[in-house]
Amino acid sequence: MYEYIDGKLAFKCPTYVVIEAGGIGYHIHISLNTYSALKDQERCKLYVWLSVKEDSHTLFGFADEGERRLFLHLISVNGIGPNTGRMMLSSISPTEIEQAIIQGDINQIKRIKGIGPKSAQRLIVELQDKLKKNGSGTLISVPQNNTSKDEALSALVMLGFAKNAAEKAVDGAVKSSAEVLSVESIIKIALKTL
Repeated sequence: MYEYIDGKLAFKCPTYVVIEAGGIGYHIHISLNTYSALKDQERCKLYVWLSVKEDSHTLFGFADEGERRLFLHLISVNGIGPNTGRMMLSSISPTEIEQAIIQGDINQIKRIKGIGPKSAQRLIVELQDKLKKNGSGTLISVPQNNTSKDEALSALVMLGFAKNAAEKAVDGAVKSSAEVLSVESIIKIALKTL
């Protein structure tokens, strides 16, 4: 429902921030990772996710899109709720969580407060293949140079195609044309080969 909230940072503490945007103060729960990324900014932009429960609507904020995508993967696992997901992102960095899941490092995951051996095993079983399919680092890093080729690759990975297969299809699409292709053209050509 909400993609991000951009506004004046009215209040900041290690567990939540208040961002004033359009005359409204938004109370947004954050991880320590996001807290350290905010530093002493007067204005900030947080990517958000809205948790809707019977008795509350709670906003969770993230410093970047990759951290939010990892959070959404974490809470998709049975028994891992939004507060546990936030605790995980506060305990160790998103990159370390991603690597621990891909490598099946149960001990690294068990060190996180609130995660026992069964939850750690469940995280690995349910997320390892998803994260391996996308390739290491794809959840955390979002292409910053935004060339047509990079944008097309990012779009195909978000659509659920394996990163390696998508890269080959995008490279083939770019090489097949003598002219410079738009992002849409690259995706259309790549989809024909996937």
